[in-house]
Parts: sequence; C-alpha cells; structure tokens
Amino acid sequence: MTYRPHSLVMLLALMGQAAEFHTVAIAEDKPTVDVGNEPTPLNKSGTVLVDFKGKRLLIKSEVVLREGMLEMLACLKQTKEHESVLSVDAKAQLVHAGLIALGAEVGSPAKFVPEYKPATGQPVDVFVTWTDTKGKLQRVPAQSWVRHATRRYFSQKLEVFPKGLKLPTEPDLKWDEKHRELLWYGTMSTADRDTLLKLTTDTGFRNAIKTIFDQSQVRQMEARWVFAGSGFNTDAATGEKYYLAESGELICVANFATATVDLAVESSATNDGLMFEAYTERIPPVGTKVTIELVPVFKTTK
Repeated sequence: MTYRPHSLVMLLALMGQAAEFHTVAIAEDKPTVDVGNEPTPLNKSGTVLVDFKGKRLLIKSEVVLREGMLEMLACLKQTKEHESVLSVDAKAQLVHAGLIALGAEVGSPAKFVPEYKPATGQPVDVFVTWTDTKGKLQRVPAQSWVRHATRRYFSQKLEVFPKGLKLPTEPDLKWDEKHRELLWYGTMSTADRDTLLKLTTDTGFRNAIKTIFDQSQVRQMEARWVFAGSGFNTDAATGEKYYLAESGELICVANFATATVDLAVESSATNDGLMFEAYTERIPPVGTKVTIELVPVFKTTK
C-alpha cells in the first residue's frame, strides 16, 4: 500500500471523468494510480483508499459522538463533530474522486426551492468496521448506528376532543386546543399507552394514542444513501473553484445542498426538525477507530 506522488487528475482521467476536478486545487493530497490487489491510498495519511478489487472506498475515521441528534453519520475533522458520529481527517473531494474511480455515477444534492427534491445519484451501501473491547472485529451496516429521533415531541391531529375527558398529569399527554392535536414527548411506554387507552372509548382519541405509540418507538434508520456529489463554487477574490462539502457535509443523515453522500429521502436539517439521532447502545466508545466502507451499488444485468 505504497503512496507515490501523482496528480489527482491522473486517477480521474483513468476513469474518463477528470474534467470537473481539473480546475480544483488538491494541495498535498496526491494519490497513486495503481489498480492492483491492495487498496490505493488517495492521500499521504492513508485515510481514504480505493479498493478496486473489492469495489469499495475505505475511509479511516474515529467515533466522536455516541448520544444526541444527528446531521451527519460522518463529517470532516474539526467541522460538525457535535452532530456527527464519526470524524474523518481528509478532504471531501477525495471521497468524491474515489467513488468516481470505482465507476459510481454522481447525482445531485437535495434541492429545496422552488420545491423539495431529494438527493439523487449512485446508490451507496455504507458499512462500519471496528475492533471491539474484546478484540473482535465487527462489521455492520451504518444504518444500525442511527435511529429515528425519540427525544422530541410527537403529535397527532384530533379534530374532536372527547367531551368531558380530563387528561391525567401522569402520563404527561398534552392537548393543543389551538392546533387540535395531542402532544407527547419521548418514547411512549406500553404501560403509558394502556393507561391512556383506558381513559375513553372514543375511537379518534384511541387511534391517535396508538399512532403516537408506534411513531415514538425506537426504530433503526432504514433509508439508504446516494452519491449526491456536492458541487463547486468560485471564490470571488481568487477566482478559484472549491468543493462545497469541504465545510463538513461528507456522509449526511440530514439533507444538505452541499452533501457528498446523502439520504435519498427528505430529512430536515433544522435544529427543531432533525429526524435522526445516534443509536447510543450500538456505537463503540468515543475514540474508537472505525473504517467506513462506501460500496457503490450497480444494477445487475441478466
């Protein structure tokens, strides 16, 4: 796995897709071009490697967060570690280049105006590999480290509140008269659900409670990632092009117009609307070294 100084353009030219990257300064990150059996490092530190034989991109990272709301699965170092499980010491454009080298088709990030359009691009399976505290190698789909947010309010419309019904202080279900909806914070337990269902035989109320119960349960994220490809902008002062995802948006779980890899479904990036949180119980300790695998998914032809 030897690093030799060649330009990034050489790697992309090998794949026939160098035009856009030709205008981007890569500084010291200059990969070797060696389509062999061992992964090819794309930078001197060896944190981003193309595995041509395994048809995957390997990214060295570190666990920086185990609990809290998420915008990213993985961000760039010293950017958004407060909302990302993993931190990567590399440039986002190298990840972009590596996926292109594997033949992945770049799409486009999510768009928000004039109307929302989800991110598009080559589907990418994402895996995380690490050594646990017992010295055993572990490898799981990255989705298993992310779950639907539970530390938030869940609401359900109820046009007609049952006449004469008085809500108990425990469990703490709230009725919003103005917006005609029931409000519940956090995960509703089975006992809380059953207590609330016993309050009335009103079908609308009971259905609302059942819906809130279902929505508030711990659920692993099932959405899949795509190679959105971020984009480029031009520095007004220097006239040089730069890759937008260098601000940190590497592998996202909240939609960003600058994402390199993003979910192919709508996912809010506003603080009060974040949809996903860290699946704490499944994530190894902070500081654990983790290899992220990006595996482009290609259609099979019969």
